Amino acid sequence: MHPANPDVSRYTDHYFNRTKGVIGKFGDCIVTYAIFMRRPVVCAPRLALDWLQELTTARGAKVQVDLRYPEGKWVGAGEPIMYITGSFYHLVDLETIFLQKLGPACVAAYNAYTMCAEMPRTAFLAMDARHCAGAEMAEMMAYAASVGSARAKRKLNAVGFIGNATHSTAHFFGRDQGMGTMPHALIGYAGSTLRAAEMYHETFPGEPMTVLVDYFAREVSDSLAVARRFPELVAAGQLSVRLDTTGGRYVEGLDPQASYAVMERHAPDSIRGYRTEDELRHLVGTGVSAAALFHVREQLDAAGFNKVRIVASSGFGPAKCRVMAEAGAPIDVVGSGSFLPSNWSETYATADIVEYDGVPRVKVGREFLHRNRTVKTPAL
Repeated sequence: MHPANPDVSRYTDHYFNRTKGVIGKFGDCIVTYAIFMRRPVVCAPRLALDWLQELTTARGAKVQVDLRYPEGKWVGAGEPIMYITGSFYHLVDLETIFLQKLGPACVAAYNAYTMCAEMPRTAFLAMDARHCAGAEMAEMMAYAASVGSARAKRKLNAVGFIGNATHSTAHFFGRDQGMGTMPHALIGYAGSTLRAAEMYHETFPGEPMTVLVDYFAREVSDSLAVARRFPELVAAGQLSVRLDTTGGRYVEGLDPQASYAVMERHAPDSIRGYRTEDELRHLVGTGVSAAALFHVREQLDAAGFNKVRIVASSGFGPAKCRVMAEAGAPIDVVGSGSFLPSNWSETYATADIVEYDGVPRVKVGREFLHRNRTVKTPAL
C-alpha cells in the first residue's frame, strides 16, 4: 500500500525518472513545490505526508513542509495547501505517488464533512470498503471520513462517523474492530429475516443487533416480527433495523400516492415548492426515501417499538443527506460509502515548483502559487 524506496521508479510517471537522471548528471538544487487543488476541499494530508517523511528518511534527505492548512481545515479552490522544500533530486520522482495520496482524501473528507454537517444529530458508519479499488484506497477513504467527521464534531458538535466496516481501518475512528452485523447473504442463507436474526443472536449473544429487513420486500412485517421476537433487545435499545431497499421498488406498504400521504403527515413543507427529480426521488420515490423511513417509524411506534432504531443505507451521499435533513427523516444511523468522490477528476491534486534555489520561478499562468511569506501558517 506504501511503495518503498526501491519501488518508487515503477510507480511514478517516467518523465520524473528521466528528470532525476538529468539532475544526477548536471547537479542538484533546492526547490519548493506548491501543492493545490482546483476545488474546495477539507485538508487531509496525513497519509501523504507520512509517506513523504518515510521516503525522504530512507534517502537520507531533509524536507521542509510549510503546511498552510492543517488537517481538517477548509481550503479554497486554487489555494496552496502546502509548500514542500528540499532536494530536487530526491523529491522529483515522489510527486506522482504523493499527489495520489492527497487529492482523493481531501475530496472525500469534504464530502464526509458535508454529510455530517447536514445531519448533525445522526450517527454515520463508513461502509465504503467494498466500493474502493483495493486496500490502499480503502485506507485513504476511511482516513478521509474520520477527518471530515472530526471537523463536523468540532464545528457543529455533530455525532459524525462512529466507526467503519473493516478492522484494518477501525483505528481511524478510535476503535479496535470494524462494525456491522449481517449482510443480505446471511438473510438468504437463513431463509427468512427472523431466522437470520435468531441465528445471529445465538452466535453472538449479548451483543446489539442490526437486522436487514428489505431482503423479502417485507420491511414493515419483518421489522415487527424481529422486534416481537427480541423484546429484551428492544427494551435495552439494542435492536436496530436497517433499510437498504433497492431503487427498483417501494418499501412494503407504499406506492407514489401513499408516499405523498406519509410526507403530508410528517413533513408537508418538504414537498412544497421546487424540487429536482433527484430530490423528489429521495423524498417520495422508490428505495430508501424519506417517506419510507417515516412509514417504517410509524409502524414500529404504533406497535410499541419506539426504542427500535433505524439504520438507513443506499445512496446516502451529500445530496441525499441534505434532502433527508430538510425533511427531518427519522434516521438514527446512516450507513454510507457515498462520501467517496463521484467525479474523480475533482480529486486531482497538482504540484508546481515555484522556487529554484530560492529564486521564484513558475510556469506562466501559475504565478498565484508564489508563496506569500507574510501569510501566517495556521497552527497545527
